[in-house]
Amino acid sequence: MTTLYIAEKPSVASNLARALNCKRHDGYFEGNGNIVTFAFGHLLTLKDSVDYDPEMKYWSLDKFPFIPKKYEYKVNINRKTKKTDSGAKKQLGIIKKLSQRSDITKVVNACDLDREGSLIFKVITDYIKVDKPMYRMSLNEWTPNEIKKAVRNLSDNSKDLPRQIAGECRQHADWEIGINFTSTATLKYIQGRGKKPLSIGRVVLPTLKLIYDRDMEIKNFVPQDYFELRALFNSGNGQYEGFLLNKDNKLRFDDKNKLKNIEKEILGNSGSIYDKQIKFSKKYAPRLFNLNDLEGYITSKYSGWTSDKVDKIVQVLYEGKGEGGYISYPRTKSRHLEDTQDVKNKTKKVFEVLTNNHKLKDGFTFHTNKNVFDSKKVDSHGAIVPTYVVPNNLSRDEELVYKAVVNRFLSQFMPPAEYENTTILTKVGNYLFQTKGKVLINKGWLALYGKDPKDNLLPKVSKGDSVVVAESECLSKQTQPPNHYTEKTLFKAMENCGKKYKDDGSDDEEMLTSILSGFEIGTPATRSDTVKKMKYIGYIKTSGKSLVVTNKGIKLIEVFPVSQLMDLEFTGKLEKTLSDIEKGIYSKDKFMKLIDKLTISGVKRIKESKGTVEVGESKGSSNTANKKSIGKCPKCGKDIIEGKKGYGCSGWRDGCNVVIWKKNAFLEKFNIKKVSISMAENLLKNEEVVFKADYSNIKAKLVEKEGKYSLEFDVEQRETASIGVCPSCGKNVLENSKAYTCEDKNCDFVLFKDDKFLKKFKKKLNKKMVKELLKDNKTHVDKMYSSKKDKYFEADLSLIKNGKYWNYKFNF
Repeated sequence: MTTLYIAEKPSVASNLARALNCKRHDGYFEGNGNIVTFAFGHLLTLKDSVDYDPEMKYWSLDKFPFIPKKYEYKVNINRKTKKTDSGAKKQLGIIKKLSQRSDITKVVNACDLDREGSLIFKVITDYIKVDKPMYRMSLNEWTPNEIKKAVRNLSDNSKDLPRQIAGECRQHADWEIGINFTSTATLKYIQGRGKKPLSIGRVVLPTLKLIYDRDMEIKNFVPQDYFELRALFNSGNGQYEGFLLNKDNKLRFDDKNKLKNIEKEILGNSGSIYDKQIKFSKKYAPRLFNLNDLEGYITSKYSGWTSDKVDKIVQVLYEGKGEGGYISYPRTKSRHLEDTQDVKNKTKKVFEVLTNNHKLKDGFTFHTNKNVFDSKKVDSHGAIVPTYVVPNNLSRDEELVYKAVVNRFLSQFMPPAEYENTTILTKVGNYLFQTKGKVLINKGWLALYGKDPKDNLLPKVSKGDSVVVAESECLSKQTQPPNHYTEKTLFKAMENCGKKYKDDGSDDEEMLTSILSGFEIGTPATRSDTVKKMKYIGYIKTSGKSLVVTNKGIKLIEVFPVSQLMDLEFTGKLEKTLSDIEKGIYSKDKFMKLIDKLTISGVKRIKESKGTVEVGESKGSSNTANKKSIGKCPKCGKDIIEGKKGYGCSGWRDGCNVVIWKKNAFLEKFNIKKVSISMAENLLKNEEVVFKADYSNIKAKLVEKEGKYSLEFDVEQRETASIGVCPSCGKNVLENSKAYTCEDKNCDFVLFKDDKFLKKFKKKLNKKMVKELLKDNKTHVDKMYSSKKDKYFEADLSLIKNGKYWNYKFNF
C-alpha cells in the first residue's frame, strides 16, 4: 500500500519528501510507503484554435467567433522551439507510470491550496486517466510540523471539486475571450502586415481602463488658484505659525486682494490665545499583509522594485531553502488569521521564536484579539505571516521582504503609537488663526521601524495669553490633480473594483473590502502578471514609480467597442461569479453561457466598428510626427514637442538645438523638480514664468545668447528669509526644503540638510547649526554614532572649502 503525492513544483515536492523521509529518483521521491512526484506548474495547456480546425491557421474575420464544443488539452509547447516541451512530456509520463503502479492505493493532491493548484491536479489526473481514489492535502505553510499534520488529515478530493471547476471556468473563459477578441481586434484595428498583434483579456482591459481614466483625469485637470494667509506669532515662550480661517472654518480664500489688505492690517498688532485644545489619539499598526499589500509596501518604499520581483521572492520564502518554508502561503487576499485554537497556538509559537532575543522584547505582548484572529475575514488562506523556521541564508533582497513580513507580524503584538494633538486658535482683532501641532508621546509599534516621525512642536501657551504678529504673508497656491497610479494604488483599486477609500488600514478600508468581497479585478496571484504583461505589450509604461498609459493603450480604449469588458462592475461580477462557483453556489454551465453570449455579441460589435490602433514604429524611425506641438521654435519656426527629458525642436535632424530641459540644476537648488509643459508653452510665447519656491519667487525667461537659447533667472526673495551671510560671496543664505543655499545663482555655496557625511553618523543639518556655522564657523554636535566603533561621540564642526565644494571638519 503506497500513497502517491502530486506536488505543484519540484521545490515543494522536495519539502514534502524530506518530511516523509523519501529518497530522490528520476522525477520523483520514494520511501516509507510514500511516493512524491511533481509538475512544473502547468504541464498541460488548452489546445489552440488550429488544433480544433486546421482552417484556423489563417485568420480572417469571417472565422470568428470561434467557440469549441469541448475544451481539450495538450502538453505544453516550448516557446523557443514551438514544439512539444520534452521536459513536460517526460514528467507527465513519469506521473502516469507512477499512478498506474499496482501498489498505489491512493493519489493525493499536494498542489497549492488555491484555484490554480486545484486546476493543475485536475487537468493532469483527467489527462492521464487516474482511476485510483483521490484525496486533498491542505496546509498553509511548508514547515515539517505542518506537513506531517496535513498528511494525517487528508480529505476526500471530491470536496475540492468546486474549486477545481472554478479553475476550469477561469481558464476556459480567458481562452475564449482572449482568442476571439485578440484575433478580431488585431484584424480590425491593426493596419499592415507583420505588425505585433493586440492582446485583449478579461483582466487586462479593465485594468488598462483604470489607468486610462486616471491619466485622462490628470490630463484634463484644470488647476484652481486659491490663497492662504500665514502669520508668525511671538509669544512669551517662543514663535509659532497660524493660518487665517474663513467663515466655514477652512484655510482657503478666493480673494487675494482681501488677504493682502488683512496682511498689512495685522502686521505688528497684538492678539491673544482665543482657545487651546489638546486631544490624545492612537494609531494602531496596519493589518497583517496580504499579497497585494506586501507588493505595494515594498514597491512604494524601495526604488527599483516591481510587484513581479516581490512575487518571485515571496515564493522562495514560502518554499524555503531546504529548511522548510519561512512564510505562510503568500497568494492570499486575507489580512487576518483564523480564530481557531490550533492557529492561535501555532501563532504563539512563532511569536515566541521571533521575540525571544529581540531587542524590543519587553515591548511585545501576545494576544488573540479580533484585529489579528477573525475567521469571518479569512478567505481560503490566512494573512502572510512568518513560520517558526527562521532563515539564515537569505540574499539581501530576500532579507528585505522577509523582514517586512516579520515586522508587520510583530507590530500586531505591540501597543498603538500615541500622539498629543494640539489645536490653538489665535485672535487678532476680528480675525481667527488656526495652529495645529502633533507630538508622538509613545512610539508603540513604530519603534520596530526605527524612524521617529517629525513632531510639530509648539511653544507653551495658555488661553488668554497675549501674542504679537511678527510676520504675515499671503500664500498663492493651486489645487492639484490626482496622482498617477502606482502598483500599490492600482492593486488597491483592482481589489475593490475602483472604489475609493482611505488607504490606512482603517475600519473604513476593512468595511469596504468586506462589502465587495469577491467583486474584484483579477486575484492577488494574477495582478502582478497582469501589469507585467501590459508593460510588455506596450499598453502602459513606468515613469518613476508611476504607471501611465501609452498612445497604444489610449487608442485601444477609445476604439474598442465591447464596453462590458472595460466596465469595472461587470468585470467584478465575473470574478464574483468565479468565487461563487468555488463555493459551490453557481454552476459552470451558467457561467460559460454568459461568456459565450459576451463573446458572440462582442465579436459582432468589433466587426461593425471603425478605427485603428497605432502599435509602434520600426527601430530608428522618428515618432515626432504623432506628437502634439506645444509651441513654435524661436530659432527655426518648427514645432516644439515633448520628449522624455525635455521640450525640444522637431527640427533637430536639421541641426536645430533648441531645448527646454524638464530638470534644471538651478531650479533644483530651490526644490523645483521640473519645468511643466504649461510653463514651457508660456516660455515659448516669450512670457515670463514664475516658479514658486519656499522663500523665493524665481522668474524665468527663454533668452538667446550667441545663437543658443537657455533659461535666464531672476530670484526675488523676502528679506526675512536670510539665515546668515554666505562665506563665499557675502550675500544672503536662504533655506529651502532640501538645503541652505546662497541667493546668488552663480555662487557655489550650498549645504544639504540630508548631508551624506553627517548621515554616516546618523545626523542631519538643522537651521540652528547652519546659523552658528555662518556666524562663528563652529557648531557643536553630540550623540554622533560611529558604526565602525559601535559607540557615540561628540565634536565641534566647522566649514572648509576643498576646491569647488564646501565640506565639514571635525574638531574633537
